[in-house]
Amino acid sequence: MVSDIERLYIHESVENVVPPEDFLAAFDDLEIPNELVGDGETYEDGDAVATYVPRPEFLDASWIHCIRAGHDAFDTRDYENRGVPLTNTSGIHGATVGELAIGYMLSLSRLVHVYRDHQNEDDWYSPEYERPFTVENEQLCVVGLGTLGTGIAKRADALGMDVVGVRRRQEAVPGVPEVYPPDKLGDAIAEARFVALTVPHTPETESMISDGEFETMRDDAYLINVGRGPVVDEAALVEALRSENIAGAALDVFEEEPLPAESPLWDFEDVIISPHKGSATNRYHLDIAEVVKENIEKIKHGESLTNRVA
Repeated sequence: MVSDIERLYIHESVENVVPPEDFLAAFDDLEIPNELVGDGETYEDGDAVATYVPRPEFLDASWIHCIRAGHDAFDTRDYENRGVPLTNTSGIHGATVGELAIGYMLSLSRLVHVYRDHQNEDDWYSPEYERPFTVENEQLCVVGLGTLGTGIAKRADALGMDVVGVRRRQEAVPGVPEVYPPDKLGDAIAEARFVALTVPHTPETESMISDGEFETMRDDAYLINVGRGPVVDEAALVEALRSENIAGAALDVFEEEPLPAESPLWDFEDVIISPHKGSATNRYHLDIAEVVKENIEKIKHGESLTNRVA
């Protein structure tokens, strides 16, 4: 148990997702000193570090906060062996990622992305009559019903979509009347117009959407991936798009990031690509800071840390 936090250090690597100076300013109301630091700093008991990347010297501090939702880059065994708590920033992305996924679906259904492409060519474009559709009454399957998935499901339900889900735990989820276990993934996606992926990357989820799943999906279905890139077999996705086994996709995450310029995914009209920005808003630094400050208070009062992963 961490006895107290006397100093908070913001590692410069936070610039990967938020402006460091703005993030530092979010802690102006703290009663403890806080400062922006780079590599080579030394740490001791009573120090806390908020960072995007791991560093060996962090293990000398009292507590480390990873500002990412995932913590794949951090070896949790090192922290457990040294008795240094490691926390992450999960649980705050329901609205941001939920809105992005809904935006994807509205664009794919109403051709906003296509109209913008034609606008760039000064082209007054009219699609075939049969192509645009409304998302209302269309089925959405959300694979993974944690913070991200429930954020999407809540908004999709408000739009009148028929939402089903896939989740290990089978308890009820608001707005999702039917929840399938992972071994029934094929049944869950078979009738869905949209399949939204929000699961983390684990050995069990790697390439969980591949040739068989694309064969199972409707040929007018769209894949949405706002989880992790490796949960989709990208070669299989490209083949499914080329063979018209599915209608399109919207992707915020990829097997390799940045997405290589030679990737065929850039070239499909009905593929929307965003550069892993599902959480990117102008107040993201404040959202992360609230998690950090909450845990500083919990340490002060001897309570269990939020989002502890080691």
